[in-house]
Amino acid sequence: MNYDTTENQENIKNQAKVDEAQVQEVVNRVRQIEAEVSRVMVGQGDVIRQILLTLMTGGHALLEGVPGLGKTLLVRTLGRALGLKFARIQFTPDLMPADIIGTNIMTETEQGRGFKFQQGAVFANLVLADEINRATPKTQSALLEAMQERTVSVAGITRPLPEPFFVLATQNPLEMEGTYPLPEAQMDRFLFKVLVDFPGETELREILLKTTGYGETEVNQVADAADLAGLIKTASVVPVATHVVDYIIRLILATHPERPEASERVRRYVRYGASPRGGQAILVTARIRALLEGRFNIAFEDVAAVALPALRHRFFLNFEGEAEGITGDILIKELLETVPKTKGVK
Repeated sequence: MNYDTTENQENIKNQAKVDEAQVQEVVNRVRQIEAEVSRVMVGQGDVIRQILLTLMTGGHALLEGVPGLGKTLLVRTLGRALGLKFARIQFTPDLMPADIIGTNIMTETEQGRGFKFQQGAVFANLVLADEINRATPKTQSALLEAMQERTVSVAGITRPLPEPFFVLATQNPLEMEGTYPLPEAQMDRFLFKVLVDFPGETELREILLKTTGYGETEVNQVADAADLAGLIKTASVVPVATHVVDYIIRLILATHPERPEASERVRRYVRYGASPRGGQAILVTARIRALLEGRFNIAFEDVAAVALPALRHRFFLNFEGEAEGITGDILIKELLETVPKTKGVK
């Protein structure tokens, strides 16, 4: 069998499914959502785009930034713009798993006493896990299990969560007091880790003027769950060339210090490299970015645009790397510059 011929035929077949009208519909709808959220969130265009890429793949995102940057407001605004059932869970050290997933309670009925399941806050379309690293690992795990399985089990009964189901978790930087760092395996369950930076002078001025007047900016619903499902379906059939997939594979392998593809700095500073989920995250979000740029196929620039949020939480530094002030972003940018886009070409 001629693999290249078969793959090309399949790509042509897939491309036929993504016509120009569908692409334009995706682009227009996403731009509407971005514009509506940007009316409230000032100077966070990249953050908004990265969260939308996450939602359009059906994934979950972790937002990190110091307090007061509007992370909670961003998620609430996004829920209103998408018309999704929204729930906010404030994570605290005394929060219990039952507070999240629900529990059986004793009730009186005509037939007598019996147990009735009381749903927890996780039974929503868009769940904001606020300051997830303030809760104990046991409570964090309860939410992360729901994220992975999209079900909850209580008293031997498994109950499905609503569709669509997204978790956007926020956390403060781990060096702050009173936090419980998420374990590596649990961090890997988030499709993206999005960094919310402090605004610049111009953005800060606009924030102050917008938020200190009377009332608040009205958020209009510009999409719903059905629209979001349609966007996800359209994006899933965007074809990808073999050489782009191979490039993503080389990027993932280059994050592992024991691999021959690793750079000298990766071997020196990295304890463990990115998991296969990192490659999956790059591929699915690069597909959507290609659509938003009006293209029917993934380009290298799409891979570079999503590599940072997809990988920064998926490989881990050793003690020397942390002591030297090396960050995941520094190493990812280095790999994007040094890993060859074509096999065998430096």
